[in-house]
Amino acid sequence: MGFKILAINPGSTSTKVALFEDEQLLFEEKISHTSEQLKQFHELWDQFDLRKNGVLDFLKKHDIQLKDLSAVVGRGGLIKPITGGTYHVNDAMIHDAKIGLQGVHAANLACAIAKSIADEAGVDAFVVDPISVDEFEPLARYSGHPLIERRALSHTLNIHAVGRMAAKKLGVDYEKTNFIIAHLGGGISVCPLKGGRIVDVNDASAAGPFSPERTGDLPLQQFIKLCFSGKYTQEQMRKLIMGEGGLVAYLGTNDAQEVENRIDAGDEKAREIYEAMAYQIAKEIGAMATVVKGDVRAVVISGGLAHSKRLISWISKRVRFIAEVHVFPGEFEMLALAQGTLRVLRNEEETKIYQ
Repeated sequence: MGFKILAINPGSTSTKVALFEDEQLLFEEKISHTSEQLKQFHELWDQFDLRKNGVLDFLKKHDIQLKDLSAVVGRGGLIKPITGGTYHVNDAMIHDAKIGLQGVHAANLACAIAKSIADEAGVDAFVVDPISVDEFEPLARYSGHPLIERRALSHTLNIHAVGRMAAKKLGVDYEKTNFIIAHLGGGISVCPLKGGRIVDVNDASAAGPFSPERTGDLPLQQFIKLCFSGKYTQEQMRKLIMGEGGLVAYLGTNDAQEVENRIDAGDEKAREIYEAMAYQIAKEIGAMATVVKGDVRAVVISGGLAHSKRLISWISKRVRFIAEVHVFPGEFEMLALAQGTLRVLRNEEETKIYQ
């Protein structure tokens, strides 16, 4: 019998749950939370019972007893800046997640839900490669002004997962190889993965390429003028750059397939905007290649948008001079949570302690 691992990944309007036996996925479900359900809660942490009960219902549906579990793992949220790896969930981590140390995100709930269920099951709770993983080298922290330091907030879990996948595919040592990883989803993260560490990355919430619903980098002088125009509140400006930017702002949709359908129907403006997103992604990949001085084994592209052959073709034509391009379409966060836990359970990796 292998290790049975329950993985929990809360999102803004859903909670993804999966049960693995070792690396094999046994059951998976995306538990949707309606706007009517969520609007009754004033604060994120008021949703705790709703989310936890959804996970417990998932186990009951598949006739899984708590005693059957070997470990419970949650996606790590916006806690302290830490290095990548698998961490035991402790009271300090839950405290920092609750106060929103680096911000409020549904993933903050995961460590507490995992710990609550793990305690009932009599097993350990973990998080793997939280959003707040910070492996920046010193030069990467400079923004251009001492009042603002660049932050390491990215799609850490999937980046490390596809980095390991690429290393295995190419037969190289993950911790001795450099990749440029581009995670392409609702937000976009592009980073140099240097010997298994994310030593630089754009802030996916406010920098880098524009994405289906985020603006990425904006010309600052024009942005400042817009902020003080009196037309927008602070909250509206936040939504403008994250949620109502990118393809949403240009084309009124965050659905890449809809954009591609428009292109196929002859919409040249949609084609130009979609290609502009590919252009910006390629430009960011090129910039990140300079961080490792061009020593790049492969450019690795992942995320939901990596399913788009058109987008991948546009990007590849611009970056394949840097290194060969490998594409791993989709997200591998649930598998990455299980694999990170397995490395600890199998004594292949030491558990880290959150201080």
